[in-house]
Amino acid sequence: MRVLQFGRFWNVEHGGLERHVTLLGQGLAGQGVEVVNLVAASGLVSSDETRGLYRLVRAPSFGMAYGTALSPALPLKALALHREQPFDLFHLHLPDPLSHLASILLPSNVPRVISWHSDIVRQKRLLKLYKPSLSRLVCQADALVAATQAHFDSSTQIPDCVPLARRHVIPYGLDYAPLQLNARTMALRDELRSRAGGRGLVFAMGRHVYYKGFDVLIRALELTDAFLVLGGNGPLRTSLEQQVAAMGLSDRVYFSGRIPEEDLSAYFHACDVFCLPSVEPSEAFGLVQLEAMACGKPVVCTQLGNGVNVVNVHGQTGFAVPVGDPVALGHCLARLLRDKTLCQILGAQGLHRTELYSVSAMTASHIKLYEELLSTR
Repeated sequence: MRVLQFGRFWNVEHGGLERHVTLLGQGLAGQGVEVVNLVAASGLVSSDETRGLYRLVRAPSFGMAYGTALSPALPLKALALHREQPFDLFHLHLPDPLSHLASILLPSNVPRVISWHSDIVRQKRLLKLYKPSLSRLVCQADALVAATQAHFDSSTQIPDCVPLARRHVIPYGLDYAPLQLNARTMALRDELRSRAGGRGLVFAMGRHVYYKGFDVLIRALELTDAFLVLGGNGPLRTSLEQQVAAMGLSDRVYFSGRIPEEDLSAYFHACDVFCLPSVEPSEAFGLVQLEAMACGKPVVCTQLGNGVNVVNVHGQTGFAVPVGDPVALGHCLARLLRDKTLCQILGAQGLHRTELYSVSAMTASHIKLYEELLSTR
């Protein structure tokens, strides 16, 4: 079975969607599926390489605009790859207008699976023009996949023309092995704890973009005695640093920058609480919540009413507070940092919950779906 999977874009700051595409590609290839992940590069240099068991092809791009890679070469590359050796199935991950354009160019008789990661939230004016075409694409797909039922229930953009029989819930999965501590990461964990100076340590990470809500988390910090480690980079990094300085919190916030994957375990194990303060439903699942839970840490997220709240169950694995409310967030963090026993209970229950979200289960479910679609052709 040959599958062409569109992965939106590729760079060192890739987010949850891109991580999922990578993990799915690895999982499928590990089960004998011939996978090609086609993504937009972060610059004008293209590449074609083997990463582990799957093939990664990067099409040159002129950067990003409106959350989409500017890569006119990508749709043409998809067509060239199919002509080189035909694929049995195309797998798109939306929102991504670029792979949508590629799908229009590709033969219509090849099955299409669409993974719906989130609605388009910010580009409302462009959405008015794009939505009719998006609806046609989704209605014509052979299968529509979402990580939780809440993705389907909360979406205002999935058209009614998609029958229940073509809607499939397949939870995301993670490889938790890299989150195990070793001698080097234990030393880094201890260094981070020392940096906190005896304060409770709150960890948050992600691209520094508007919907992550890191500005709200920084405001919430005033209501606690906590030390915040904020991982990642992005266009709002400078403004967040300025906010911290203006609030007089520079001694209580550490901007770590991009965290190498091999160091992540140290950060999760160092913290007392992990926080996902997102303010828009663009955050539709939150893979980082699973990583925190796998390290036995309670999670505080926001009440987005989507997959985020399916992963982190309020009162069971952590808490969910009102969106964009620094007071509620601050009080919740302060409560957890005061109650170590509660943190341990929630952390243990979170660790148990991660068993529902494995790469092996995610991979097996996708292969089963692919085989069902191909058997009817």
